[in-house]
Formats: sequence, C-alpha cells, structure tokens
Amino acid sequence: MKNKISILQLLGGILVIYYIAPIFSLVFWGGNEYGRISSMGGGISSAIITSMSTSAMSVVISCMLGIPLAYFLSRDRSSLKDFVLFIVFLPLLLPPIVSGMVLLTLLGPGSIIGSLAASSGIELTQSMIGIILAQVFVISPFIVISAKVGFDSVDEKLEYASRSLGKTKIQTFWKITLPLSMKGIIAGAMLAFARAMGEFGATVMMAYYPRTMPTQIWVSFITGGIGNAFQMTMILLVSSMIVIVLIGRMGKEIGGDYASY
Repeated sequence: MKNKISILQLLGGILVIYYIAPIFSLVFWGGNEYGRISSMGGGISSAIITSMSTSAMSVVISCMLGIPLAYFLSRDRSSLKDFVLFIVFLPLLLPPIVSGMVLLTLLGPGSIIGSLAASSGIELTQSMIGIILAQVFVISPFIVISAKVGFDSVDEKLEYASRSLGKTKIQTFWKITLPLSMKGIIAGAMLAFARAMGEFGATVMMAYYPRTMPTQIWVSFITGGIGNAFQMTMILLVSSMIVIVLIGRMGKEIGGDYASY
C-alpha cells in the first residue's frame, strides 16, 4: 500500500530524527539566551571572521589541488592509483588531535620547515596560516573523493569524441569532463566547508590563536558551561547552514551555466 511506511523509510527516518533532535533540544534549552547575542564581545566577532575566512580559503586551496588529483585517480590505470587513493583516505582515518600532532612534527616551531619559515618571518603555527594548513589537511579528502566520484560518472567516450574533433585534453577537460562532474565537486565543496567550519582538534593544535568558532566555543564551555557557549554554538550552526544553502544554490547555477556549453 502506498500509504504504508516501509521498513527502509522507518530506519532512515530514525536516523534523520537522531540528527535533528539534539539541535532542537539545544535551541529550546537555551532559548532564553537569544536576548544577549547583541552583547557579544570582540573575541567572538573575531572568531566568526576567522572561521569564515579560513574555511573559504581552505576550500579554495583544496579544490585547486584536489580536483586535479581526483582527475588523475579517476583516469589513471596504473597500480600507483590505489596507493595514492590510500594516502588520500589517511587524514579521514586519523583522529583530529592526531592530525594536529603530525602536522606539528612537520610544520611546528621545532621542525625544519617551521624553523625555516619562522626565520623568513612566516609563522606556520599560531596564525591564520596554521589554521588553513590544518583545515586543508582535514577537509581536502572530501574534495578529492567527491570529485573522483563525479569524474567516474562521466562517460569517457564523450572525451574521446571531443578529442577526435580536434579539442586538446585541457579543452576537453574544461568543456566536457568538468561540467558533467560539477555536481560531485560542489557536493565535496559543501562537505569540506562544513567540516572546516566545525574543525577543532587539528586546528587548536596548530593555532590556539587566532581562535576559530569551535575553539571559542570550547573556551567558553570550559570557563562557563553550556550556557556560556550557547551563543557561539548557535552562531556556528546557523552560519554553517546559511553558507551550505548558498553553496548549494551556487552549484545549481554553475551546473546550469555549464550545461549550456
């Protein structure tokens, strides 16, 4: 019967409820805190700006580096592909704190790279650069994997046809492959941005200052409990939702523009 709920819908519905119930619980629990949002200090405002700017930059960098890598993984037929794909998955398997630790051993003040950078006046930790380095390490696999899925879905016969008509490999990539895989890339960018906005472990290890929103939430929580961290938590939640909606709409527009080629 059409009106009956299937077991699949029931199971999926339980998971959806589990996603959204804690959010509603937080909203209703801290509803009396809304009136004090206008009294936010400069530290919170700075955390918002820091999170937004570093997350956006990290997604851009991850796309610039990750999309070419995804294309290689999708089209390469050698055994090297499997090894590279294994490496791509590693940051996803590491706990965020461990990711921060391994980055510190490579880029921290006591490392060779960190010391060389510091002698040149570039701080790789306790800076915006440190935040971006941590975020790119954590979020770039989402870009690579999603873009690879998008490239895998493109029929290679279309690429061969384009090449047979005199188009170069680069022209074929821009005019055929990239437009047809754009949905996967946009999905990866959305996941990556959301992950960057919420990243705490690797970020706090690389840069306690300047504080991102998750770091500010943690500081507020350990100094005053959930009530003290409520405002920042709601701002992070709402801002992430808004940005994801905007990215989704932008993806549809870009997909529509590419479809006209």
